[in-house]
Amino acid sequence: MGTGKRGLIATAVTVVCAVTVLAAPGTAFAAPSPSPSSSPSSAPVSNKELEDVRKQLEKLYHEAAVATDAYNAAEEAAEKQSAEIVSLAKKIVKGQDELAELKKRAGSAAAAQYRSGGLPDEAKLMLSNDPRDFLDGAGRVLQGQRATKGLLGEMTRVQQDLEQYARDASAQWQKLEAGRKAKAAAQKKIEKQIKAAEQLESQLEKEEKKRLAELEEEAARKAQTAWLDSGVLDDIKGKASEQGRKAVEYATAQLGKPYEWGAEGPKTYDCSGLTSQAWASAGSGIPRTSQEQWKQLERVDIEDMRPGDLIIYNADASHVAMYIGDGAIIHAPRPGRTVTIAGAGSMRILGVVRPDA
Repeated sequence: MGTGKRGLIATAVTVVCAVTVLAAPGTAFAAPSPSPSSSPSSAPVSNKELEDVRKQLEKLYHEAAVATDAYNAAEEAAEKQSAEIVSLAKKIVKGQDELAELKKRAGSAAAAQYRSGGLPDEAKLMLSNDPRDFLDGAGRVLQGQRATKGLLGEMTRVQQDLEQYARDASAQWQKLEAGRKAKAAAQKKIEKQIKAAEQLESQLEKEEKKRLAELEEEAARKAQTAWLDSGVLDDIKGKASEQGRKAVEYATAQLGKPYEWGAEGPKTYDCSGLTSQAWASAGSGIPRTSQEQWKQLERVDIEDMRPGDLIIYNADASHVAMYIGDGAIIHAPRPGRTVTIAGAGSMRILGVVRPDA
């Protein structure tokens, strides 16, 4: 590649490769700059050079998607841990109130026993006009002693419960803090990858960006054509369930809304934010992230899938879309794009899961 703009794009691709490899939290990204001897050139960028840019952008946005899943997982875990801490705090307050009441009752019982216990039993028997009165009184004293013993046992149990609640709350706080760090690291990586992609795209002229978009569409079209040519649609005849139909309706209503990592609507979405909210609207809560959707939901064969099922993409389950029938999907693709319809086979399919199995 020559000097000027073409050299700048080559430099940008090289630097982006380095960012992808060295994308550790805290690593700064330096925008590529032309050497002093370079001067802008009007030489057109070849399709091969644009294809290199396309592949690097795909890699950067894939890394951002992986980090987004990590961010979403940390966010979901933090919400659960916070709820657990609140629940434990309520148990501790309730236990402290219960313990205070038990101590009060135990104190009253001890005082009553003290007041009635001034003479030994033999003396009470000798002074009693009716031995039966004494025996009745002795029985009541024995019952009081047993009740006091029961109170002490209950106090011990409540105290032990309080100590366990405190330990559990401390453990949840530690998990919450670890989750915050993981979330911050994921956010830093997401922003780094997206910034690198945006800087790479910024080196292109308007016409070159248009050609790049055409290359992206062509790559997706080729993949979709190869998928369809396999005859896969010949076997896919499933009809949407009632919940599946509602989920598809929700997803369809979001068409044109921007992608935003970590977003669950209603104005913006990331890929799993769209699918999880679509199924929530249909009355079925599912995991927040594409990786957990792949792990936890029931898997079905591609030829058995039906509208509303979720197609998981990439070997690391870093992307998810909703199948809507006729070989098409609705998904939130990546930063800079909007919720759109695409070919189900336009990306590397890992498998299919069914939320309402």
